[in-house]
Amino acid sequence: MEHPKTYNAKEIKTPYGPLIIEGPIKAEKLAGLEFHHDLVAFRQPEQQHKALIEIAALSEGRIIIARNRHTIVGYVTYLYPDPLERWSEGKMKNLIELGAIEVIPEYRGYSVGKNLLRVSMMDDAMEDYITITTEYYWHWDLKGTGLNVWEYRKVMEKMMNAGGLEWYATDEPEISSHPANCLMAKIGKRVDQDSIQQFDQLRFKNRFMY
Repeated sequence: MEHPKTYNAKEIKTPYGPLIIEGPIKAEKLAGLEFHHDLVAFRQPEQQHKALIEIAALSEGRIIIARNRHTIVGYVTYLYPDPLERWSEGKMKNLIELGAIEVIPEYRGYSVGKNLLRVSMMDDAMEDYITITTEYYWHWDLKGTGLNVWEYRKVMEKMMNAGGLEWYATDEPEISSHPANCLMAKIGKRVDQDSIQQFDQLRFKNRFMY
């Protein structure tokens, strides 16, 4: 499968000055930008910066960033699901995962996350994919935001809705292990019926729930 990537960008205003939301960004450009020290949700900033550069170099990999001049203050990643996850079992070439989204605390509350998703979906090529994301409450910054699990879940859903992702039922054990966890997905306009059926089979392994 071809993975065309068309660059898009928009500027948003914040109390700290304008932010450029742009992507997909090429690995070389990512390598030349600074990575904010508060981007610590998944691993140490230097390691996460390196991981984003590696994802950007993958044929299917997409990185959309929010930057203040030369500093990345937020990002979202898209790539094939981890080989250890259920979602990779179908070896579907047109199923990609929104793997991580992060915005530094200073810029939260100004729709940066929503705009990262909106810019992601400006690329018409996204209509060829089933885009999924798995939300687990143990990844959420409950302490930093002061929100409870259900408030945070509502915030996450609203943000994902901005990119056209909706809630989908599944019997995947980790997602089913807590009612706040969820699977969200966007099925592109050009995704064929066979792929949709294959996705349904991945969502439900226990046939009695199907």
